[in-house]
Amino acid sequence: MTEQILEQPLEQPLEQPLIELKGVSKSFGSNKILDQVDFTIHRGDALGIIGPSGTGKSTILRIIAGLTPADEGEIYVQGVRREGLIEDGASAVGIGMVFQQAALFDSLTVDENIGFLLYQHSNLSKKRIRALVDEKLEMVGLPGVADRFPAELSGGMRKRVSFARAIMSNPDKPEETPEILLYDEPTAGLDPIASTVIEDLIRQLQDVNETSNSYAIVTHQHSTIRRTADRVVFLYQGKVQWEGKVGEVDTTDNPSIRQFMSGNIDGPINIAGA
Repeated sequence: MTEQILEQPLEQPLEQPLIELKGVSKSFGSNKILDQVDFTIHRGDALGIIGPSGTGKSTILRIIAGLTPADEGEIYVQGVRREGLIEDGASAVGIGMVFQQAALFDSLTVDENIGFLLYQHSNLSKKRIRALVDEKLEMVGLPGVADRFPAELSGGMRKRVSFARAIMSNPDKPEETPEILLYDEPTAGLDPIASTVIEDLIRQLQDVNETSNSYAIVTHQHSTIRRTADRVVFLYQGKVQWEGKVGEVDTTDNPSIRQFMSGNIDGPINIAGA
């Protein structure tokens, strides 16, 4: 009888994280905002970064984007350690950021805002850039507003223009196309209906963008957490106190996140520091 040898399947290597933070700390003066923070963002992630005010959520995004330096720790982008800030060298992946207040140039038209980098730093013709702008405006549900100024738009429309700017890229340099988007409080200050429009748009952009299908979003709003995040990282007192799937926030025994999600004033979170 011939002995049969079963070949064991080889383990598949884990895919390299898009972003990895190891021991990241940041202080402003004597105030330590981040304290040895570790977490990763993988390709296809929809990561919610939540926690009380002043816990370093927006600072995390700025560090990931290469706009703010960490005091300590290591930041890896597609496995490559970042040295310095984004302007100090090409990033291993493109990163787009949507700022909390949209951060549009008031003196420029929507077209000039969205196409700003291409108008300033590419060899594309104005006609080609305008076509790309119109394409992005169509994607965010704002056709026909390219010649308006930001002051002529509602708050929700300005947010969507900032989304269009974040996903704009040079077709002649596909390596610069954003592979991850960072959203800083994208629904802050919006009414519930406008918030829902923005939340749906975030998901739609993830679905239609084969390249930019990964994102991290900082938010306080419960609807935004539940509608836009698949996974959640909870920051408090400068540290990652909990992380898990968004559906697990309702069943976790972690007292801090339970207090945060319920809005209860009684619990381990210091109300004065929230």
